[in-house]
Amino acid sequence: MIANEKYSQLNAYYKRLMPGLTDDGWAFCENKLSVRKMRKGALMVKEGEICKNVSFINYGLIRMYHLVDGKEKIVEFCNENNYMADYRSFLLQEPALTFLQALEDTEVVDTSFEGLQEIYQHVPEANFLGRRIAEELFIDMCRRATSDAHETIEERYNNLIDQQPWLLQRVPQYMIASYLGVTPQALSRIKRRIRTTAFQLASVY
Repeated sequence: MIANEKYSQLNAYYKRLMPGLTDDGWAFCENKLSVRKMRKGALMVKEGEICKNVSFINYGLIRMYHLVDGKEKIVEFCNENNYMADYRSFLLQEPALTFLQALEDTEVVDTSFEGLQEIYQHVPEANFLGRRIAEELFIDMCRRATSDAHETIEERYNNLIDQQPWLLQRVPQYMIASYLGVTPQALSRIKRRIRTTAFQLASVY
């Protein structure tokens, strides 16, 4: 079965994680999907609302943040070909504790909480997909917690350069600073130290 074009990226994602997905299984999943477009700056989820969908990003960029004493604390960025949601709110169907906002014009493929339960019930192999996604999220959470506890801000910034270079090209510096837990001024000093160190090493060799 050929996937509807607007679901083609998600179809490829499903098949990568679920090689055994049948045409009938995909057809059932496809009937539970819907496409949503958001302009840059639009809020996908607000604090206090229930997150009703888990959303696969076709294109665009979304950030997750908290408000702490009136200031934004960014906890995650998510780009194309990844899922995004306030998962605690979605799974428990309780009010969200975070905001999800589009940082660019963004298109997502939504699956509602009810729709996902039906998929799990009627497409047995989808339970494997759900487990894989949950495992990846758990690993990411553990990696982030370990990084926060054991790495310096400079080391974490270098990790961004190595692992998520697209983030530095698409997100303003003050948001990167919020994500790392420093002020924009402190981040500027860190970047200067990194450039100075790189120049000194290059001079030696």
